[in-house]
Amino acid sequence: MSQPYTGGCACGAIRYRIADEPLAMNDCQCRQCQQRSGTGHGSYLTFATQDHVEVSGEATVWQATADNGNVKSHAFCPTCGTPVYLTFSEMPTAFTIHAGSLDDPAQYRPQVITFASRAQAWDRVDAALPSFQRMPQEG
Repeated sequence: MSQPYTGGCACGAIRYRIADEPLAMNDCQCRQCQQRSGTGHGSYLTFATQDHVEVSGEATVWQATADNGNVKSHAFCPTCGTPVYLTFSEMPTAFTIHAGSLDDPAQYRPQVITFASRAQAWDRVDAALPSFQRMPQEG
């Protein structure tokens, strides 16, 4: 394993440390990610299990339902508003962090683009990455 993945919110009230390797790193261009990020996509690292995840601080959580019915729980800092992590009803053991919340953003190396069908013309992601019109399991 490389160095642990550490990070948190902008004000430091929420911190995490993950001593595991991500299952996937992706840029998602779905409309929810656009709205939540205030940009053209969200960038995420997803870990298969929460077994090696440590979180300190209290996050505020709001839930949104994805196109496939999966309920996504978005955790953000109630003080500074920074989105920090997500969990999913369909994958209850998975843990996803926002790439921008990493202490070392160079640890993020996107592998795929999801929801390319909803991309904005002005949003430039790496065209060399494999691209899926939706989530890969959705076709």
